[in-house]
Amino acid sequence: MQIGKYYLDKTQEEIVKTEATYLLVTAGAGSGKTLTILGKIAYLINEKGFKETDILCLTFTNAAALSLKEKIKNELNLTVPTYTFHKLSLEILKDAKIEYEIADSNILEAIVNEFFTGDIYNSPYLLNLLLKYLKIPKQKQQEISKEELYQLEKTCISFISLMKCNNYKLSDFLIFLSKIKRTLNYRKYRQEKTILTMILNCFIKYQTYLIENNEIDFDDMIIKATKLIAEYFSKDLKYIIIDEYQDTSLIRFNLIKEIIKKTNSKLMVVGDDFQSIYKFTGCDISLFLKFSTYFPDAKIMKLEQTYRNSQELIEIAGKFIMKNKYQIKKELYSKKNLKDPIKIINYHDIQKSFLQIVKKLSNNINQKILVLGRNNFDINYILNSEVKLKKDKLIIKDYENLDITYMTIHKSKGLESDNVILLNLKQEITGFPSQIKDNQLFRLLYKNDSYSYSEERRLFYVALTKKKNYVYLLVPNKNPSIFIEELKKIKNS
Repeated sequence: MQIGKYYLDKTQEEIVKTEATYLLVTAGAGSGKTLTILGKIAYLINEKGFKETDILCLTFTNAAALSLKEKIKNELNLTVPTYTFHKLSLEILKDAKIEYEIADSNILEAIVNEFFTGDIYNSPYLLNLLLKYLKIPKQKQQEISKEELYQLEKTCISFISLMKCNNYKLSDFLIFLSKIKRTLNYRKYRQEKTILTMILNCFIKYQTYLIENNEIDFDDMIIKATKLIAEYFSKDLKYIIIDEYQDTSLIRFNLIKEIIKKTNSKLMVVGDDFQSIYKFTGCDISLFLKFSTYFPDAKIMKLEQTYRNSQELIEIAGKFIMKNKYQIKKELYSKKNLKDPIKIINYHDIQKSFLQIVKKLSNNINQKILVLGRNNFDINYILNSEVKLKKDKLIIKDYENLDITYMTIHKSKGLESDNVILLNLKQEITGFPSQIKDNQLFRLLYKNDSYSYSEERRLFYVALTKKKNYVYLLVPNKNPSIFIEELKKIKNS
């Protein structure tokens, strides 16, 4: 089967032609998942007689939806409805003739900040709770530090955001309190109860603002649309395709379940549990790993041949990621060979070592270089008089013609490059893996992966598989990342 100038391989064609009602496709990095989606659409329309409007494609960002829509048009000359979950939800609300203003994305942050810098000082009860939590005497409330308040604000914002995308409600606070009372000793219970009380007040203030201003946030958009599907969803669907399914959250999952219930449509989801890296935004990897639990008649198929990475890299990266036995096992392989694709560069002076790599790669100015960091600030380690950052572009003295871009690994999701340079491979709190631990309260909202550094491991895997050729890992001589020690053992085994 041919799509544009590309031919589907045997496995891709099997996936395209399967008649499974519920299909999970686990797609390894660079394995042609988009081509497979295009193949499925072409097959449904050309071979099964579907109309374009019988199919619904969903993904998670505006950029991804636009890209998929353009590929469907350019490669298949078709116009298939392609949405983000939020755009689809907004359309459902409009069909139900329910109009809301969409809340500014910064409003939650502003309301929480207002609570901690203003409201709390007007409530003796709340102020007393805060002072006890911070271990500050009443007469010394001026000693409350901005940093401590900032950390509390961050906790409240994250907790409320995760609450909403996991469909928790105001009444669930009683369950949260009951749970921590049963599981913690008295001192820890008082501490967590204090933070929960702060979060509760911020949550009520935020929800009150939305109601009074007839506004909804992006999570409300999906939640409200889900409740309206039974009565107002009017699309006559036969097939739903979801890309990047490893990034789904509970409220998105509920939306799809309701649409399937209403339309009796079939479902194909495509993604890679190895690349699930957005737990902090509410993504729930269990919806991927336990797909057959949610859809008992599900069929699971695997795209295991990568067209991006070399066999040598896939073997190393695969052994690294599969140390976590909870991931779905995949035997990835490639017909491309490249000797020693992972370059571990030990440094004493990171700026000097970085420039040496750039000089080596400058022999081929047609190749793109992607510089990745675990954190936004990691770029500061290499900036100096010779290396400047202008927006996301690195300007390097004597190498101005090189296409070098800097971003975090999270932001690079979905991109690829010829070569990658990875920074900050230190075994420190803000190194890689990051050792910043979530507040223990977050265990109320999701279960922590039982395997150590599970999400950080997936993030590292994403960084390793971004490139077509070489990845250069900049590692300090002192206190190197434990991930580097693992890689060395795998490379030498």
